Amino acid sequence: AMAQLRAWAQAKGKNLLAAYCDRAVAESPLGRWHELPGPTGEANLYAVLPREAVLCLAAEGAAGEADRLLQLAAVLAAGSHAVWPSEAAALRERLPVDVRERITLSGDWANTRTSFDAALHHGDAASRKVVAEALATRPGPIVGLTGLESGDTRIALERLVIERSLSINTAAAGGNASLMTLE
Repeated sequence: AMAQLRAWAQAKGKNLLAAYCDRAVAESPLGRWHELPGPTGEANLYAVLPREAVLCLAAEGAAGEADRLLQLAAVLAAGSHAVWPSEAAALRERLPVDVRERITLSGDWANTRTSFDAALHHGDAASRKVVAEALATRPGPIVGLTGLESGDTRIALERLVIERSLSINTAAAGGNASLMTLE
């Protein structure tokens, strides 16, 4: 989907978006599971994984569309799925099919039926405050809001991913039992 978004941006003369797609892919923290060093009888694994869905909010008009497309590129670089308000349906329909499949439209993102675990907002301080208050009143886990001014391309990709670690201690299952003792 990211390759299609970049190609679409180039074809439409959206050079800033195409350049941001390249930058976002290069800066993406996503990776596979990595084995970390540990003592004998222990396996430690670490990975950076995508959040399931990211709410993308921006103003109406051409500037808002440009911001929303930057948000989409960030979400795709993070391996996630975008949630857009239904007012952005016309923009979604202009995108390539594989890109559209990574965007869910929501008529009322503030309701609890719309699922996302991070939020991006391009806009002024007053609209950001309204969004923050709406997010704070939603039941369930806290959703982090990344607020940006219109046109800002400094979207922190690390806010769109989660870290997972797994530690397996096999010493108790017949490994080196002295590793389990404390002195």
